Amino acid sequence: MRFSFYLILVLFFISCGSEKSVTIGIQPFGDIDKKYISLVKEGLDSIYRFKIVVLNNIDLPESTFTTVKSPRYRADKLIKYLKETKSDSVQYVIGLTGKDISTTKKDSQGKPKKPESKYSDWGIFGLGYRPGPSCIVSTFRLNHSNKTIFYDRIKKVAAHEIGHNLGLKHCTSGMNCLMKDAVESIKTVDDEIFDLCSSCRSKI
Repeated sequence: MRFSFYLILVLFFISCGSEKSVTIGIQPFGDIDKKYISLVKEGLDSIYRFKIVVLNNIDLPESTFTTVKSPRYRADKLIKYLKETKSDSVQYVIGLTGKDISTTKKDSQGKPKKPESKYSDWGIFGLGYRPGPSCIVSTFRLNHSNKTIFYDRIKKVAAHEIGHNLGLKHCTSGMNCLMKDAVESIKTVDDEIFDLCSSCRSKI
């Protein structure tokens, strides 16, 4: 009985250690509010239980700026930039900005979705490689007069994008898992629970 207890204890500490061996870096861009950084850190720690570190603020790269429709930053270029500049001390890096971000929305064949005039530079909440080492989240389209809703959105979108980095696809279960596809609506994010369904959790 005593041996079994110690074995369980050892396995517990090994499990905890393996979780903390993965480090996620939060990369703040520009003058992003420190409150939002804290929310992302809190949310990621709650869902994934990895080590979370906050990196020094840097400016958004000028090479990612676009004015195709309005002044924005290309999310696809930002995650590429984060991937290429990521420190070896972190396995994943999530960029956080208050500026609007966009990407080219594509169909199931990987071609620009029609009409291209609408989807060639499509404003989004966040974007991440699946799988891959980097993602980006913008608070620009998440704002709400109700701070509780606004803060929940930030945490949900951040956890969603890191989920993609870890290899998770958009969830198709009947539950309101945070890996659900937003299907171009912030209401989808609001309806999600702040948790992974059992199917998604089993994959990471």
